[in-house]
Amino acid sequence: MTLTTLFLDMNAYFASVEQQMNPELRGRPIAIAPVMADTSCCIAASYEAKAFGVKTGTGIGEARRRCPQLVIIHARPEEYVKMHHRIIEAVEKCLPVAEVCSIDEMYCRLMGEEQQKPRAFELAKQIKESIYTNVGSSLRCSVGVAPNKFLAKVATNLQKPDGLVIIEKDDLPEKLYPLKLSVLPGIGRAMARRLHNRGVGSVEQLCALTEDEMASIWDSVIGRRWWRWLRGIDLREDPVHRRTVGHSHVLPPDYRTDAGARAVLIRLLTKAAMRLRSIGYWARRLHVSVRYRDGGGWGADAPLGCCQDTFTMLEAFATVWEKRPRDLPPFVVGVTLEKLVERHFAPLPLFPDERRRLRLSQVMDIVNTRYGRKMIYFGAMHNAIDSAPMRISFTSIPDLDLQA
Repeated sequence: MTLTTLFLDMNAYFASVEQQMNPELRGRPIAIAPVMADTSCCIAASYEAKAFGVKTGTGIGEARRRCPQLVIIHARPEEYVKMHHRIIEAVEKCLPVAEVCSIDEMYCRLMGEEQQKPRAFELAKQIKESIYTNVGSSLRCSVGVAPNKFLAKVATNLQKPDGLVIIEKDDLPEKLYPLKLSVLPGIGRAMARRLHNRGVGSVEQLCALTEDEMASIWDSVIGRRWWRWLRGIDLREDPVHRRTVGHSHVLPPDYRTDAGARAVLIRLLTKAAMRLRSIGYWARRLHVSVRYRDGGGWGADAPLGCCQDTFTMLEAFATVWEKRPRDLPPFVVGVTLEKLVERHFAPLPLFPDERRRLRLSQVMDIVNTRYGRKMIYFGAMHNAIDSAPMRISFTSIPDLDLQA
C-alpha cells in the first residue's frame, strides 16, 4: 500500500541538545528549567531523568526529590533554535522538509518509489544516520512512516526513543489498539472527557465508531476527518491562515509594578509588530492583558484600522493602558495582534503620515536585524530592553534575526 508521509520527532529535544553540547552531561539525568528556582518547573527532561518520573511540567523541587542526582540546566533557547536548523539541513540531505511542525517535529512528503515500504524504510534510516553524523550522536529521533500525516505522527509514539515505525493500511486499525487515547494528537483532557461521556475509553473503541458517530462527538467536520485519518486516507489539508501574533511574559519581581508592566508590554508590542511585518501580515485589533497573582486578570482591546506600523500600535496601546485597574500588582502581561490580514488583501496606506510611519518601522527592523535589537528602540521600553527573553512555543520557531 502507498505510504505518503515521513514524520520525524526529536526525542527529549532540549535535554538532548544540552547533552550534545556538554559531553559531561551524557548518560546523566538532567532537566531544563526556564528559571533557576525550585518554584519553577521542568520544560524538558532527559530519558535518564524520565526513568525517575521527572517529566515536562514537574516542579523543580519535586524533580530534585524524585531524583537527588538530577542536574538542572538553565534553558538556552537560542542554542535549541540553532540546532533545529542544523537538523533541518541534515534531513534535507535525504528528503525535502515539507513542513516544520514545531521545534522538534517536521515531516516530509514521499513521492514515486519513495512511497514503497523498502525505499521508505531506507530513507528513514538515512535521515537518522544523517542527524547522527552531521548534527550529533546525542540527538535521537523517532521516525514514523504512514499513508497520511496523522498516522505518521502517531507512529513516532509507538517506539521511543530512537524508533522507526511504519504503519501500512493493512495494519489498520489493529496496530493502533495498544495506544492510549491521550497519545493521539488532538485528544486533550476536554476531548477525552467528551469521548468518555460517549462510552469511548480506548483506541479500539474509537476506531469502531462510524463516521456519523465521530462527526456527532466532535460536533464538526473534524470528526469525519478523524474517521478517514484512522483508516489511512490521505486528505488534502486546507491552507492555514494565521489568526494572531502575540507575546506574553511572566514579570520578574523587580517589574511587578505599574511602570514595570508598561515597559515590558511596550517591549512585547514592538517584538510582535516586527514579527508581524516579517511574515507579511497586517493587524486590525490590539489586545492587551494582565494577570495577577490571585488568578484574576484584566484585558482590553483597541481597533487598529489595518495596521502594520509600530507607532500606530503604541498609540492604541496608550489608549488601552489608561483603562487598566491600578490596585493590584501585575504578574503576567501579554499583547496580541488580532484579526490579521495577509499582505495581498491589505489596503496600502493612503496618507503621507501613514506611509512615513510604516517606512520608519521597516527601517528600524532592518537596522535592528543587522546590528541587534538594542540599536534602535523606543525610550518607553528603555528599562525593559533586556526583559522578555526568547521563548520557544510548541508551534512557532523564533527567528534569530528578529531576536538579536
